[in-house]
Amino acid sequence: MDSNAEDLLSSLKEFDKKMSAFSSILEKFGLDIITKMGQTNLKITQLTDNVNELNKATIDIKGLKPQLINVIENQKFLEDELNLIKSLIMNITSTPSKKPEVENTIERDESATDRKDLIVNHLNDLKANLENKDDPQAIKPILEKIKEEIFEFTGGHRILYEIKQMLTHLSSAKSLKDLIDEDDPVPKSLEKHLEEKITFWINKLMVKD
Repeated sequence: MDSNAEDLLSSLKEFDKKMSAFSSILEKFGLDIITKMGQTNLKITQLTDNVNELNKATIDIKGLKPQLINVIENQKFLEDELNLIKSLIMNITSTPSKKPEVENTIERDESATDRKDLIVNHLNDLKANLENKDDPQAIKPILEKIKEEIFEFTGGHRILYEIKQMLTHLSSAKSLKDLIDEDDPVPKSLEKHLEEKITFWINKLMVKD
């Protein structure tokens, strides 16, 4: 075999060796790509699962929102009731002050009478205007103001608890024509119920000194 043939054969062997090495590199590169793609798909799947779980958690939290609002409102309601009970206890257990002079006593009684008459007038005005109002939210601030006046006048009274209940009904009502208790054999509208309560509150205030 001449030198040219030997050189050609040597070149072919070298080329074959390089092609084998190149094929091995390509094979390894392909396997790496496949592995990376598998890992990427796994991460995407895990991320998708996490997003789905997050969506479920968000939906659950949104579903709890009305319950949380009720808890907050009930807590405020209980705080108001505790304050009322505290004021009643303080009035019951407070030591009577030294009997004042006759002139001062008369002056205080007249002042108390004026405040009582003012509250009664406000209640009568509210009752008279109920027919012209249908929005419960428009009634709330008026009743809140009367509630404050009664508290300042009495220092604590069962009426305050009933007014608080009425304010709760007004908060959830859309109209004064809404029924106060649909399960009642003879259900009354919120307007009728409030009218009756106002009459009852006035009678209670009238017998208070």
